[in-house]
Amino acid sequence: MQKPQDQRLRSTKPTTIHGYAQSGDILSLQKLLRENPGLLNERNPFMGQTPLHVSAGYNRAEIVTFLLAWKGPENVELEAKNMYGETPLHMAAKNGCNDAARVLLAHGAFVEAKANNGMTPLHLAVWYSLQSEDCETVKTLLDYNADCSATDEEGMTPLNHLSQSSCSKKLRELLNRHLEEQRKQKAIEACSETKAKMKELENELSHIVGLHELKIQLQKWAKGMLLDERRRALGLKVGTRRSPHMAFLGNPGTGKTMVARILGKLLHMVGILPTDKVTEVQRTDLVGEFVGHTGPKTRRKIKEAEGGILFVDEAYRLIPMQKADDKDYGLEALEEIMSVMDSGKIVVIFAGYCEPMKRVIDSNEGFHRRVTKFFYFNDFSSKELANILHIKMDNQTEDSLLYGFKLHPTCTIEAISDLIERETEEKRRKEMNGGLVDPMLVNARENLDGRLSFECIDTEELRTITMEDLEAGLRLLTQ
Repeated sequence: MQKPQDQRLRSTKPTTIHGYAQSGDILSLQKLLRENPGLLNERNPFMGQTPLHVSAGYNRAEIVTFLLAWKGPENVELEAKNMYGETPLHMAAKNGCNDAARVLLAHGAFVEAKANNGMTPLHLAVWYSLQSEDCETVKTLLDYNADCSATDEEGMTPLNHLSQSSCSKKLRELLNRHLEEQRKQKAIEACSETKAKMKELENELSHIVGLHELKIQLQKWAKGMLLDERRRALGLKVGTRRSPHMAFLGNPGTGKTMVARILGKLLHMVGILPTDKVTEVQRTDLVGEFVGHTGPKTRRKIKEAEGGILFVDEAYRLIPMQKADDKDYGLEALEEIMSVMDSGKIVVIFAGYCEPMKRVIDSNEGFHRRVTKFFYFNDFSSKELANILHIKMDNQTEDSLLYGFKLHPTCTIEAISDLIERETEEKRRKEMNGGLVDPMLVNARENLDGRLSFECIDTEELRTITMEDLEAGLRLLTQ
C-alpha cells in the first residue's frame, strides 16, 4: 500500500510568520504581515511551505480565514504546492484538520488537486481516518464532491486503501455510498451529453437529401461510438474502435464531400479523431511529375490531414487504365496512403465513380483489409433535387450570393420537381446531380435582376425568386 510522504510539520521559531501560523498567534501574525506584506507567500526552508500550508496543517482556521481575506500587493496562493506537490488542502486533509479544510473549500480550493505521488486530499483524509477513526474531514471533502474513484500514481483509489486495511465499517460504508452516488450522477451527465451529441448529428443528417441507407449506417455508428464514450465516462473498460476507412462510390454531385465533412464532425465528436478537419485532395495534389517527387508530395498532404479525414476525390485517377504504364506514379501515392492507414492518426475516404473505382480496389491487396465500409451514392431524383434547392435557400450564409433572398410561395418542392423533370434530360441530371442546384439558383437571381426596374420599391419583390426565374435559370443552364 502506498503511504503518504512523511512530512510532519516541524516547529519553527515563534517570531517567524510560519511560527505564528503554527502556534495560532493571529495578532502577532497580523502585525508581522502588515509590516512586511511580502511574507504572505513566504516559503519555509524545510518543505517549501507557505504560511497557509502551515496554518491549514495545524487547523488554525482563524489564521487560514485571515490569510485568504488578505488585501495587499499580492493575494495568498490558494493552490501553492510544497516540495511534495501538496496544496494547503492536502495539509488539512492529511492531518484531519476539518475546520481549516472547510474554510479552504469554501474559498474555492481545488478538491481534486494531486500531489507528486498522485494522491488527492481525499486519499490523505482517508489515510488519516484509518489511523484516528475520525471521518469528519472525509465527510467534508465528500460534501464538496471529492472523486471517490480518483487514482494516484500507483492506480490506487481511496477505497483501494480500505481494501488493504481492517478499517472501520463506518468509513467503508461512507465511501461506498458516495461512490455509488457519483456513478449515478456521472451516468446522468453522460446520458445528457450523449443525447445532445446525437441530436447534433441528426440535425446535420437532416441536411442530407436521399442516401437513406447511408444515414441509417451513420446513426448506427454514432450511437455505438457515443455509447462507448458513455461507458468510459462511467469507468468501464472498452476496446478502442478501429479508424473506419471508407470508399464513397457514385457520380459527381451526389453529396460525397458533404457527407465526408459531416463524418469529420462525428468522428471528432466521439473522440476517434482529435479534429474535425477534412483535407480534400485529388491526383494533382499527390502525384509528382518525376521520379522521387510523389512520395514527399503525398506525405506532405498526409501530414496536413493528420488528426482528421483525408478525402481522396476521383481516387481512380491514381491508377492508370493501362497496367503497363510504368511512367505513372499514382500507384506510389496510393501505397504511401495505405502505409499510414493502420496508424490511427488519420481516416481515409476514397471517392469516385463506381466502375473506375474497381481499379483502385483491385490495385492493392491490402485495400479490402483497410477499407471496410463501402457506401453507394445514388443519383438524385428530380424531387430530391427540388428538396436540395429548398434546403440551400433556407440555409444561406452571409457570404452567399443568395443571402437575403427567398422563394415565392408558388415555388413548392412539387412545382420545382416538375420543372426539373420537364426541362432536363435524365443523362444531364445524372452528370450533375446536386451540382445542378447552385448554378440554377445563381441564374435565377440574375433573371430576377434582369426583369426588375430601378423604380421598384417593393422590398418583397426585390428579394423574391419566382418560378419564372427558376425556369429561366434552368433553361440557361441546360442550353
